[in-house]
Amino acid sequence: MYARVTVATTLPGKTDDVLRIERDSIVPACKQQKGFKGLYLLHDHKTDKGLTITLWETEADMRAAEVSGFYQQQVAKMKDVLAAPPVREEYEVSLAP
Repeated sequence: MYARVTVATTLPGKTDDVLRIERDSIVPACKQQKGFKGLYLLHDHKTDKGLTITLWETEADMRAAEVSGFYQQQVAKMKDVLAAPPVREEYEVSLAP
């Protein structure tokens, strides 16, 4: 399994908007992608920093969501609530429950 971690800082007072966009738009879109296994959103209310972790069955599935422009389309949905462009990292999941 593979994970894409996107780190971003939200604009002050926009946490509810981030949650709404993730829940109502990004998660349903991800569920339609081949190999998608799940999404976690972690948020620090003190710093407005957040991490979105998406899980993918294979590295190819994870990369296909990027090459197709899907990842960029989802990030674009957040343009009005982020303080700066997000930073993306990719990992192989070494241990999971």
